[in-house]
This record gives sequence, C-alpha cells and structure tokens, in this order.
Amino acid sequence: MEKFLLNPLALPADTRERLEAQLGPAEGEPTVLGGGITNHNFRARFGGREVVVRLPGNDTELLGSDRPGEREANTLAAAVGVAPEVVAYLEDPIVLVTAFVEGPTMEPAELREPRALVEVAAALAKIHGCGTIGADFDAFRLVEDYAATTRERGGEVPPAYGVAHAAATRIEAAPALDGDASVLCHDDLLPTNFIDTPEGIRIVDWEYSGMGNRWFDLGNFAVNNELGPAEEEAFLTAYLGGPPTPADLAALRLMRLMSDFREAMWGVVQQAISDLDFDFKAYATKHFDRLLAAIEGPEFEAQLEDVNAPR
Repeated sequence: MEKFLLNPLALPADTRERLEAQLGPAEGEPTVLGGGITNHNFRARFGGREVVVRLPGNDTELLGSDRPGEREANTLAAAVGVAPEVVAYLEDPIVLVTAFVEGPTMEPAELREPRALVEVAAALAKIHGCGTIGADFDAFRLVEDYAATTRERGGEVPPAYGVAHAAATRIEAAPALDGDASVLCHDDLLPTNFIDTPEGIRIVDWEYSGMGNRWFDLGNFAVNNELGPAEEEAFLTAYLGGPPTPADLAALRLMRLMSDFREAMWGVVQQAISDLDFDFKAYATKHFDRLLAAIEGPEFEAQLEDVNAPR
C-alpha cells in the first residue's frame, strides 16, 4: 500500500482535494494537533464542519495498528456516545476523519477523580457491549510479534523480555482470564486519549482496538492513569455494578502488568523500525522497570492465586 511521506506541518494537497469531494470546500488552513507520536492529526474545516483529519505514519501495521478495525471500532463507539463521529474515510493511502469535539485532553489526576472513574467505567461498559469488528487484539501474542519484528529488523530484544514473558505465560494460563468472552476493546487508554467535553468524556485514537479480553482494557486504564487500590475498587464497582471480588481485582492487576509489557515492547520495536525523534529506549525502560518490580513483588503470586477464586 502507498505510504505518506509526510510533512507534519501540512495536510497533503491531494488528501485535501479528496476530502473536499466528500465533505465540501475546505475553509482556512488545517492546523496541527499535538499529542500523537506515530500519527499526524490536523484540525480542519470542510463544508462548514470542524473535523479532525488523521493520517497514519509509516509502518504502523508493525505496531499492531489495524486501520479498517480503527474505523469500525470508532464508528461503533460513536454510536453509543463514547467517541466522536466518523465523517469520512479514504483508502490508499488511508485517512480517517472524525468530528472535532471541543475540550481539553485529560490528565491522570483528573481521571482518578470519582466523577471520572464512574464515567469512564460506564463508557468502557458500553464499548465492551456495543458489537464486533474484524480486528483482534491479544496482548500475549502482540508482545511476541514485537520481539520477532525487532529481531527481523536487526534490533535487540532486552533480557527483561525473557523475565516478563515467563510471567505473561503464567498470567495467560489463568482459566479465569482465558475464559472471558471476547469483546470490543480500545486497548490504548492513555490519558491523552480522553477528551473532557461539555457533553461528557469522549475517547479517541482507536487504532489498536480489537476483539479481546475486557480485563486488558480495565488494567490498561488503571496502570496508565496510576490508580491506587481504593481507586481500582471504585472503578470496578462502577464497571461491574457492585463491589469487585478478590478475583476481579486480581484480574485487573495482572492485566496492568500485561499493559506495561505491551508498552515496553512497543518501545523496543519502535527503536528498530522508527526514525521519529522520540526516546523510545527510555519509554521501554520505564515500563519494563515498573513491570519487573511488580513481578518480583509479593503481590504477584497472591494475584495469580486470587484470580482463579470464585467470583
């Protein structure tokens, strides 16, 4: 497939023309939206409507991004009021256009507030029940794919990978996690992917979404926004509609580890495939350090026991 050779400060002229054919005349110059690492996002106005134009960077399929899946997931999530509406989609090269929603991206401290925990829990419950898409997401296989791609591109997989993979194998073997039905998940619940709009919190950036284990989404949100034990309980209470069991809390906490493993290996594979000006080594080290500290702590064995207790 043709790839963009992007100037991150400008929307390509041919893309602009193709969007005008679908959305109406462009009004003014598109402006760059910050916050992304591997994609280029622009705020633009076509046919009297404010939109966000999203152009994938090169080789993002090697990171596990599924662009048709992104479109499907974003569309389903918008239908249940969780994501901005998809208003246009181009192929070869792929461009996704969504409605612009007014509001700031959120900080972890804001997402740990009681109001936000309840609202995010409700949003994830809607996502997890809103339908199916053609893309899959399996964190256990994805870290292995990242390792294989790193080696194929001449990169080095750090020794921490072996320790983390052994722990991941034990987590994956837990029947309570393996037996959960596959649901639509977002899989990248970083604070910058939450927008606090006047109508409520909206979730953006669906490129890693796929059918998978709901506990990965829950753990991913918890670790990326640094939820403490009491906040984890409040979050799961809102999501489950009642107090979580020890098995529920263990499932969330084990998937926190898998989220860090995915993030660490994302940083590793980026070192092998990316030419972006970003310190991917430091990013990988940060997540490996937090992951290994958790694996080596006394709570890990207790969580593996608790996760299979009756719910």
